[in-house]
Amino acid sequence: MELVSPAGNAEKLEYAWEYGADAAYIGLKRFSLRVKADNFHDDEYRRIRELKESYAAAGRPKRLFCALNISFHDRDIDHFLEEADYFRQYPFDAFIIQDPGMIAVLGREFPGVALHLSTQANCVNAEAAKFYRSLGFTRVVLGREASLDDIKRIKDAVPDLELECFAHGAMCIAYSGRCLMSAYMTGRSANAGHCSHSCRWDWRLNRGAGTAAFAAEELRAGGEGDAEYAVEERARPGEYYPVIEGDGFTALFSSKDLCMIDYLAEMKKAGADSLKIEGRMKSLYYAAVVTRAYRKRIDALEGVIPPGADAPFVAELENVAHRAFTTGFYLSPDAANETTKGETAAPWQLAGTVGAERTDERTPEGWRDFEFHSMNKMDKGTPVEYVGPDIASVPDGECALIDPETGLERDWVSHGHPCLIRTKRPVAERWIVRMRAPEAHPATDGAVPETTRVPRVLR
Repeated sequence: MELVSPAGNAEKLEYAWEYGADAAYIGLKRFSLRVKADNFHDDEYRRIRELKESYAAAGRPKRLFCALNISFHDRDIDHFLEEADYFRQYPFDAFIIQDPGMIAVLGREFPGVALHLSTQANCVNAEAAKFYRSLGFTRVVLGREASLDDIKRIKDAVPDLELECFAHGAMCIAYSGRCLMSAYMTGRSANAGHCSHSCRWDWRLNRGAGTAAFAAEELRAGGEGDAEYAVEERARPGEYYPVIEGDGFTALFSSKDLCMIDYLAEMKKAGADSLKIEGRMKSLYYAAVVTRAYRKRIDALEGVIPPGADAPFVAELENVAHRAFTTGFYLSPDAANETTKGETAAPWQLAGTVGAERTDERTPEGWRDFEFHSMNKMDKGTPVEYVGPDIASVPDGECALIDPETGLERDWVSHGHPCLIRTKRPVAERWIVRMRAPEAHPATDGAVPETTRVPRVLR
């Protein structure tokens, strides 16, 4: 199975590929559903071309997908065409789209570049898959509401169509992300890439039948003024949103995070050709650690590494911030209906990344100096751990921060300050340096409760 990882900027792309992704998906300014991600612009295509070519030369080819998954207005298509020559400089292997109007546009402007159907198109049945295949799509990113049985039926019906399925990351309360909640509350449309994540705010369930304000809000929303419950958001006191329950269960907004790490064999058997990780707005550390966990689990599943060798990397999923995990709709829709509050704080935070080795005559014997690209303030003497593509973690309580100009030890470093990191540990370029998060509780040594993992269900 192919592994597809998110990349919100050029640096995240580099780490997604280095930590095991076969392909990565990126967005371009104005045309992606994650407009608050850094996305790609200016002359970054040069860096990406060089990086992609270097992997190919090393016998590790990588693929690059471009998410153009907004709903295009005519003005958006005009803007896209104005910038088409610029986009042609990126080495794209596929475009991920939901808007059928872009099929002809991309076919004309980018002949030979594959079309992948976005999950936003809500494809969850075989007939829809056949239809999209007839339009020229070579791959469908299935709606997140699809079950394992749905995947199997679709694959059996359209065996020459590649199926990509989300395996990890945030889920949405709306149908495959088609949500009007953000637009209604803040004027920021999720379908244009401006989602304010209203579903994750602090909500209170009120019993409000009979109050004038409650009834007025419900009537304005199209109800009959007699609902028994309403929700109220912490920052909007007195603004009520009626909740009317039908025959089923009413889930309030905040979904758990998807985690299918223990069910990859079932996904492969069902017919998933590609597994996708959500998170273009997540950190470099998140993208690298999560990608690496799924890479190692796939490698163990396919016999590339011995059984069990993936375990330390999979355990690292608990060392990135996440909400409680769920299997979503894959095994049973009941799991998707379970909501959660807040998120699990990670016991580690990103300190920076390791660059090229810079050892010279000022480096003491037995030590090595590397460029250190700081991303958070780090003080002298801070114990760290190094994370590598094939090394779960290496602790280091002796490292030093060195001024590259003077060769003297620094008391601290933060983003934008030139610095070397001096160590005796076997680190390498593109490794990650992490340090304990300030909120990690000393009584538990920052451990994340085991309840955040999804128990294995035998089927």
